[in-house]
Amino acid sequence: MNQNKKIAKNDKDHGEGDYAAARDYDKRTEKFIAEKKTEIPKYAKDAEKALEGPEGEKLRAAEEKGKAKARH
Repeated sequence: MNQNKKIAKNDKDHGEGDYAAARDYDKRTEKFIAEKKTEIPKYAKDAEKALEGPEGEKLRAAEEKGKAKARH
């Protein structure tokens, strides 16, 4: 048996997904939305302006770099 199968078999939090991390992310996201609900539209406008401004090229390059590493 290879090392990865040993880890997956003995590790109940990992494998197809890290369920504890997913729950933590969901909880923190819900809290952020609840606390910042009225500010979120402003954040979106600020991001749009940043993309249209002088740092837009760097932001788009960073986005492409992130997409290249994403698993689909």
